[in-house]
Amino acid sequence: MKSALEIKNQKFERRHSRVRAKISGTKDRPRLSVFKSHKYIYAQIIDDDKGNTLVSFNSREAKGKVPREKAKEVGIGIAKKALAAKIKEVVFDKGGYLYAGKIKAVAEGAREGGLKF
Repeated sequence: MKSALEIKNQKFERRHSRVRAKISGTKDRPRLSVFKSHKYIYAQIIDDDKGNTLVSFNSREAKGKVPREKAKEVGIGIAKKALAAKIKEVVFDKGGYLYAGKIKAVAEGAREGGLKF
């Protein structure tokens, strides 16, 4: 019998693979991928054709006090780095997470920073 954690991880993997089946980043429009650990939030812009990470930013570099503020700072920070690398349009990959809370804050921050998706 599977433990609750194993079942939870399987469901997450299923959701993530469903999202990744539909979303792919190209040179013209790379993928903005978000990963959320218990402590930090990581965002990276990836060109899936070459398999390269073009730009990355995480909440360790952010200055917010509340986790949601840090998530928005991650979005703004990744947008600034992306615009410096001449990336204006991306495809948003929420990973297997719900589009709410910290993930939504990252997306709002990225839009506020100037990225289009």
